[in-house]
Amino acid sequence: MRRVAKLSAACIATAALAMTATACGSTSSDNDSSSSASAGSSGSGVKIGLAFDVGGRGDRSFNDSAARGADKAKAEFGGSIKELTAKTSDTEADREQRLTDLADAGYNPIVGVGFSYATSMTKVAAKYPKVSFGIVDSVVDAKNVNSITFTEEQGSYLAGVAAALKTKKNHVGFIGGVDTPLIKKFEAGYAQGVKDTNPKVKVDVQYLTHGSDLSGFSSPDKGKEAASGMLDNGADVVYAAAGSSGNGSIEAVSGTKGAWAIGVDSDQYNIPGLAKYKNSILTSMIKNVDVGVYDFVKSVHDGKPLTGTNNYSLAKGGVGLATSGGFIDDIKAQLDVAKQKIVDGTITVKTTP
Repeated sequence: MRRVAKLSAACIATAALAMTATACGSTSSDNDSSSSASAGSSGSGVKIGLAFDVGGRGDRSFNDSAARGADKAKAEFGGSIKELTAKTSDTEADREQRLTDLADAGYNPIVGVGFSYATSMTKVAAKYPKVSFGIVDSVVDAKNVNSITFTEEQGSYLAGVAAALKTKKNHVGFIGGVDTPLIKKFEAGYAQGVKDTNPKVKVDVQYLTHGSDLSGFSSPDKGKEAASGMLDNGADVVYAAAGSSGNGSIEAVSGTKGAWAIGVDSDQYNIPGLAKYKNSILTSMIKNVDVGVYDFVKSVHDGKPLTGTNNYSLAKGGVGLATSGGFIDDIKAQLDVAKQKIVDGTITVKTTP
């Protein structure tokens, strides 16, 4: 078993990183504008390479969170950002080529945003030992790779507690983008949180795609259809861990009086593109990918690149629930109790359903 690196105090402190919206980007985009390094920093900035998952910048969820971290680092340290975005039709060779192109162009660090880059990063990192690579949501065992992981199940547990306390019909739903071990963590935590809070609540579960078909993360129409089906079946709270497909789920929920949506990864109440639905967004399970990406870029800028596995847990502010809108203010006490039990180990949250 490989050694797990400890998070520095500086890493933990950045957990309060602001959740601001970002603009949509194209499949392949450049951001090569330069700015001076911030006071007290060294060098002339960093050249950040971002290899996005499907959906890319503008998904209002997972990829946007990673983009915020890179944008914050660029604003503080100067330099530039190069963005390349995966397609649903990608092969392993496509992902490997994307990382190789960034390395050949002199970008360092390079971040693979999503577990799908694990195999390709293992190969490319070995070819470019002087380049620092980071990967989100997977572990790559290499000396020049920082594996940025999260306890999604813990944050999802709290989302389940909120759903169980807010449902009026004792019936809630979970939509997963793609049936993968990562998204199973979201489902497992959510279902456990619901059942521990109120065993009488029914939990419907639906995945949009399976296997190597990653379109479930970028198909709002499928998310909308799945959520509509759950609402028709009697659910009145729907949690979607499905990338931009979750936007469709939120839209469906907003059209049903008394129903609530639970967002994911970003604080979706505050995303401009979802503003017209915000009064139906109960909360969002925030996964601070931006913090992980920022910490990694900062470490490279400081000349001390993070490596190993850095796990952002509930206790370290890596995951949690958004309070925007004030819709969960009335259940804050119950949520705080659940959070403390997870932090102190009284509750162990499952990672598989």
